[in-house]
Amino acid sequence: MRLIHTSDWHLGRHLKGKDRTPEIEFTLNELLRQAKELEVDAVLIAGDIFETPNPPSDAERVAYQFFEGLRNAKIPAIAIAGNHDSASRFDGIANLLSLAGVQILGKPRRVNQGGLIALETPNGKLRVAAMPFASERRLLTVENLWTMDELQQIQHYRDRVDYLLKNLASGFQDDSVNILMAHLTIDGAKLANSEARHHTKETYALFGQNLPAEAQYIALGHIHKPQQILVGAPTYYSGSLIQVDFGEAEEEKGFYLIDVEVGSPAKKPEFISIPCQKPLKIVECELSDYEEKLEPQRDHPGYLKVIINLQTPQIGLADKIRKICGDKVLQIEPRYPEIESKREKSVKQEDFDPVEEFKRYFQEELNTTPAPAVVAKFEELYKEIKETQNATT
Repeated sequence: MRLIHTSDWHLGRHLKGKDRTPEIEFTLNELLRQAKELEVDAVLIAGDIFETPNPPSDAERVAYQFFEGLRNAKIPAIAIAGNHDSASRFDGIANLLSLAGVQILGKPRRVNQGGLIALETPNGKLRVAAMPFASERRLLTVENLWTMDELQQIQHYRDRVDYLLKNLASGFQDDSVNILMAHLTIDGAKLANSEARHHTKETYALFGQNLPAEAQYIALGHIHKPQQILVGAPTYYSGSLIQVDFGEAEEEKGFYLIDVEVGSPAKKPEFISIPCQKPLKIVECELSDYEEKLEPQRDHPGYLKVIINLQTPQIGLADKIRKICGDKVLQIEPRYPEIESKREKSVKQEDFDPVEEFKRYFQEELNTTPAPAVVAKFEELYKEIKETQNATT
């Protein structure tokens, strides 16, 4: 059986006033062409089809045209809601989209409530355990919020998600290809930092062991960097379909092509890149060489972010930069290295917060967020060491 794994389209997205939907439409047309050429059995869409819960009509048009193209090619699709999508809206149009061969799920459900989707494909049976984004408010009651502290709430949320994942996996069958598709954050995943931060840290960062090892492939959405997650089953984030913002500048985008047989883990999927129609690029320069560095960017097909290092503010500099590259320049960021260096050196010892520095290290050096339990343990150890030092001085 051959499948496509894609996610995080973010139709309706704007960047500094520029509508990105035409770029996403271009990429979806290429994805459709590849789906037909590669003769896939189904397309898996792991959430965040839209940028907002109430997307503009043009964004909906692009999504539905893609689904119509799949239907005409007799390729079914299974989709779930992400944190940017409206779960209620998706469930409301599910019957309508089923006419186009699209099985869509908005809210998380158990197996006996329709959380596991079964398809008959030309190459056998496919069963997809579908886990849309589960918001904290959906899994925690008012009583939980009043009676539990933060760590207890986090653990309760993770326990509920773990229960749902295990329940969905219980619907797998030996004569089917069994796939888990989910929109969530796995602790340790490399962030693009263009994701919604609240929905990628602490409460929402789950452990890899929560994922059912019996799945033959786990198709994840939510994190924008394409990557493998090293757990029991073959597990991958397909990443965003285009470079969503400058945190993803010059990154390769595309989809995963999966080949899998009944009874065996999927082969290592092939990442097939799709060139961005308007790629993002960051140009860093000095006041002395910005013209020299920007001149070659006049013909850049996409958008630019210009970082310029300065000693003092320069009146009219932004206009001079835009005169070189025009409306390709979406963002100009002045930086003052000497001032920032002096500010860092002037931080007083009493302003130093070891816990915040510990978190910052994880974010800047490891590109992840430490689990609350890890932070709590660090704080406990730091206090013990501090108390020991005070006792001996």
